[in-house]
Amino acid sequence: MKNSKKIFLSIIIIGVVVLGLAWMSPASPPTLKDAWAHLDGLEAQVYKSPNCGCCDNYIGYLKRYGIEVERIVTDEMDEIKDKYGVPYDHSSCHTMTIGGYVVEGHMPLEAVSKLLKEKPSIMGIGLQGMPSGSPGMPGVKNSDFAVYSILEGGEIGSYLNL
Repeated sequence: MKNSKKIFLSIIIIGVVVLGLAWMSPASPPTLKDAWAHLDGLEAQVYKSPNCGCCDNYIGYLKRYGIEVERIVTDEMDEIKDKYGVPYDHSSCHTMTIGGYVVEGHMPLEAVSKLLKEKPSIMGIGLQGMPSGSPGMPGVKNSDFAVYSILEGGEIGSYLNL
């Protein structure tokens, strides 16, 4: 009988603690959309090949967070990458311009947000290849994304690991 009273009392105490925590927490936790609200309404241009479907998935990802995207389909992707200083050996399937910067590849919005908030003196950022689990790509992320910076003259540097 004593054990059942202890169990009952423990359940009551746990319930009071849980209710107290729920009462003190904000009405709704911040969402990724809230964290990237400063991107809402920004305009971006995404240059893509006519044969690439994952680029359309990436465009959908951007639109879900309020970015207005102009989709530019072209067979001249090498010329686009040259125009924006993206090194060939660090390229991906699509190239985006946003906020005065170039963004190469399936870039997570965490990196785009950081770029646009900090406004570093670089041409842009890139994510080489088409990594599994990156925005617009199927699969599971199995390693950090090495985001590089694009500097004047086609030089690259380290920017961020996500």
